[in-house]
Amino acid sequence: MATNRNVVPNPEGGWDVTGAGKRASAHTDTQAQAIDRAKTIVGNQGGGEVSISGRDGKIRAKDTVAPGNDPRNIPG
Repeated sequence: MATNRNVVPNPEGGWDVTGAGKRASAHTDTQAQAIDRAKTIVGNQGGGEVSISGRDGKIRAKDTVAPGNDPRNIPG
């Protein structure tokens, strides 16, 4: 079963990696660190999607981690 994670800004500073619940599974100082951590978590749990939000809270990118099922036919 695929696992999904979200990289979102923390209102008190830094970035959180969240799953289905509201509690963060990881907190980092930078967005790049949060993205790396989210990809590691998803990869360790069998692949899935990482959704990356900007400071405004809107999703700005999504990335499929293998062996997740990428819904698009182009890499990225």
